[in-house]
Amino acid sequence: MEKKIKLNNERQARRHGRVRAKISGTAARPRLSVFRSNKGLYLQLIDDVAGKTLVSARTKELKETGKKIDSAAALGKLLAEKAQAKKISAVVFDRSCYKYHGRVKAVAEGAREGGLKF
Repeated sequence: MEKKIKLNNERQARRHGRVRAKISGTAARPRLSVFRSNKGLYLQLIDDVAGKTLVSARTKELKETGKKIDSAAALGKLLAEKAQAKKISAVVFDRSCYKYHGRVKAVAEGAREGGLKF
């Protein structure tokens, strides 16, 4: 079992490396990074040049609880509102090692509805 977990972590790191090799965020167009756990979802807008997080959001900030996909879309909208307050309108989407599917896709669609341009 331990060997299987280690192998999965290595595969996940390779996938993440492939995605990150093509994507980088700047102050004008930060990287929207997604981290997905079993219980929550964490989003950050990162300026890779300066190495700083500009805006962040997580599911615990939401007042509504319901389906994970619905809360992911609401979280994308919340992040978009926070970004608009800091005058950020364009981002680069970093899905990390996850497929563009389910909660990750819902975040992207929610952020687009909130006004962010990918």
